[in-house]
Order: sequence, then C-alpha cells, then structure tokens
Amino acid sequence: MRACLSSIALAALAGTQVVSAAPVAGSAKLIGRDDAAGIQYVPGSVDWDKVDWNQVNWSAVSWDAVNWQSVFSSEQPPIYTSEAPVSSAQSQPPSAAPAPTSAVPAPPSVVPAPVPPSVVPQPSKTTPAPAPTSVVPPPPTAAPTPAPSPKPQPSPSPSPSPKPSPEPVYTSESTPEPVTSSPAAPEPEKPTSGGSLWGLTYSPYNIDGSCPDVGTVTSQLQKVAGVTGNIRLYSTDCSQLRNALQAISSSNLNLGIHAGLWISDGESRMQSDLDEFIAATKQYDSSLVKGVSVGNEDLSKGMSESTLIGYINQVRARLQSEGLGHIPVYATEQDAHFTKAIAAVCDVVQVNIYSIFDSIFTSVDSSVKSVIQRADNIRNNVAGGKPVRFGETGWSSAGSTGPSPLSLTSEIAYVQKFKCAAAAAGYDYFYFEAKDALWKQGQALSEQSFGIFGHDFVQKFDFGLLNLC
Repeated sequence: MRACLSSIALAALAGTQVVSAAPVAGSAKLIGRDDAAGIQYVPGSVDWDKVDWNQVNWSAVSWDAVNWQSVFSSEQPPIYTSEAPVSSAQSQPPSAAPAPTSAVPAPPSVVPAPVPPSVVPQPSKTTPAPAPTSVVPPPPTAAPTPAPSPKPQPSPSPSPSPKPSPEPVYTSESTPEPVTSSPAAPEPEKPTSGGSLWGLTYSPYNIDGSCPDVGTVTSQLQKVAGVTGNIRLYSTDCSQLRNALQAISSSNLNLGIHAGLWISDGESRMQSDLDEFIAATKQYDSSLVKGVSVGNEDLSKGMSESTLIGYINQVRARLQSEGLGHIPVYATEQDAHFTKAIAAVCDVVQVNIYSIFDSIFTSVDSSVKSVIQRADNIRNNVAGGKPVRFGETGWSSAGSTGPSPLSLTSEIAYVQKFKCAAAAAGYDYFYFEAKDALWKQGQALSEQSFGIFGHDFVQKFDFGLLNLC
C-alpha cells in the first residue's frame, strides 16, 4: 500500500499522466486501467529522498483509477521493472477489484516515503514519514490544511445555585475535549409554587402599623404563593382574614389559610375575632381555611392553663354550631410551656421553637438540630399521639439576640437547613416570617428582621436556594 500511494503521489507531482498502449521502457505500472485513454504508467526509478512531498499536486491524482484491491491487500503487490515489461493481459483490471468506498484513504499531510524497487524500506533522512492510519477520510480536491486544535471555552457563569459545580481547572497534563455544542446557559432556579417552604407566617400591616387594602394583600400573597402553600395569620383585625380569602379566591392562588384569634387582650377581643372569623369564612369557600389557632404564646404571657382551655372549648363549640366543625381548633405555645392538658384539647399540637435566643451558639447546624430535638420531645412526651407542627421558627438577618450571629447569610443557612431537617423528621411548620416587621416600631432590630421578604416585599435572597436539600 505504501509503495502504491507513493507512486500515486509521484504522478501528482509530475502533474501529467504518461499514456501509452504498451509499457514504456524503464517504467513501472502504477494503475491497471482500461479506458479511452489507454493504460497509465509512471517512471519506476525515482530518487525518493529528493521528492518534496509538500509540493505534490494531489488534485492531479485520478482517484477513481486506483486499484484499491492491491492498495489494501495484505500481500506485497508485484514490482514491475524495465527488465520485466507488463503484458497486455496484465494491463486488464482485476475482475473483483472493489469500487472506492466512503473509507477511501486520503494522502496524509506528509506522505510516507515510498519503497523503491528491490530496496529495503528506509525512513527518509530529510522528512520523517509518519505511519499511515488504517482508515483515512476521502481525499479532498485540494490538499487539506490542518485545522487548529479548538481551544477550551470557559463555561458560562453559573447561575446562582447551591453548591455550584466548580468550573474545571485545565492544566498542561489534562486538556478537556473540545465541546461541539454548548447547552443553553441555565436560567436561575425559580421556586416551585407551593413547594419551597411548607408554610409562612404572614402579618399584613403597613410600616406605620395601619391596615393594608385588599389590593396590597393580593399583591403580597401572589408573591407568597410562589414560595409556600400555607400561610398562618394571628388575628382577624384589619380584615386580614377576609382580604386573604378574597385574594386567594380572585387570583386562584394555591394557598391554604391557617387563621388565628387574638386572645391576649381578653375575652371581648377574642369574641370580636371569632365573630369576624365565622363571617369571613362563610362568605368565601370555607375549605380554604385549614385551621384556627386560639391565641399565640398566651401561657408564656401569664394566662392560666384553665383559661386557655376554656377559650379553646368555647371556640370549638361555636364553630360546630355554625356548621364549621370540620375546621381544626388548637392553641399555639412555646415548647417549654406546652402541657399535656393543653395538648388534650387541641386537634393539632402547634409549638413555637427558636434556638436564636440560646445562650450558647456553636453552628447553624447545631441550632437546627436543637429545634428538631425539642420538637421530638413534645411529640414523644406531650402530644399524646397528636400531630406536632411548628407554629414558628426562624432566624433574624439583623440585630442581636445573644451569641447567635444575626446576618442574612445566617438566615439563609438556617432556613435551608431547617427546611430539610423538618422534612426528614416529618414535621410541618410555619417559617417566621413572610416580610420584615418594620411596623413593630420601638422594638429591637432583631424582632423586625425575620422576613424572607423585605418590608417592601422584595425578596431578601434567591428563593431558588430553598429548593434543594
């Protein structure tokens, strides 16, 4: 094969084809071919070391005439010399010579040195000849120019995501394969509707403490519905329950409402909230209301256990008389104050648990582990087999509550880790809270900075960070 290809190259170098009806003295047969032009020959004695292979005119080669059977034969083809002329019978093409296929070899950029007749093959002294590959692409019409090796392209800047995959580090020992097509740069990860957090607490008050209109509530709950499927309210004042029901109904939001009655100001306020709760729930679809909490941390504020139990029973009886007995009734209390007696009259044991106020801080992971362990204690020793749910837990992004570091970075870390830990432990929860509570004027900065939204309802961080555990 090597000698044959070299001879082909020589014909191209000459730029002409010797055509005759009989062998030319001193020539060797290049290609056996019968056609209108006759049989083609080229000189059989060449000083191969003097051939400039880069000057070969490859376009002059008649590729259709190549005897490919002899080229790919494992046997060395016969060498014809001037002392052994080719007969007319030998000039006929082999009967089984195959037509060139798509795997036709093309001349390499540097052609291997041919084997002169009766001489043992030696590599060229002036131009080292690389060994030809077993399968070479079809020959181009002109000698191909080697394409430069593609340079590795930097990956598009990753969109902000957890634990982004590090960009590859290229070294001289490891060069990446060229990329033929780059996938579209991934878009920033968006929170799944109702899928990032189980629940959020929501207090709708304006910065100055005034009541928002239904349009404002609707706008805010449309954003809330992008990150959770449940909201917790604390009262019915400012028409907040009615506005929330209207917003969810009119905008077809995937939100369930867990309502609240404020009882810290006495029975009169409790009755006022209960009346509004019943009226608003009946006006809209009552199936949107998933439960009602009678108070919030009232034992911690000094209310007696018997008074709280009396309020819970009173609310349940009233709802049953109004045809709303399907709505769960319960108290919400700090875990340290939740008693078995309170749990006994509740449909759900809802506890507020924070580690941000602990006197010792080691890590956010430890803080998350602490609140889960405290919830486990309620489930195992207080709840009496009833479901336990976090009514509040969270982390402030500013201010100070002790040794725990209050920053946006810590808040993000806590909500991420808590969400995953609560899901693993089987707890539903309301994360505290939807927006920063600047309406709590005169209170500590830490108390005003628990929101995952700012006071203007702009996200404080990328909620895509909440989607992975």
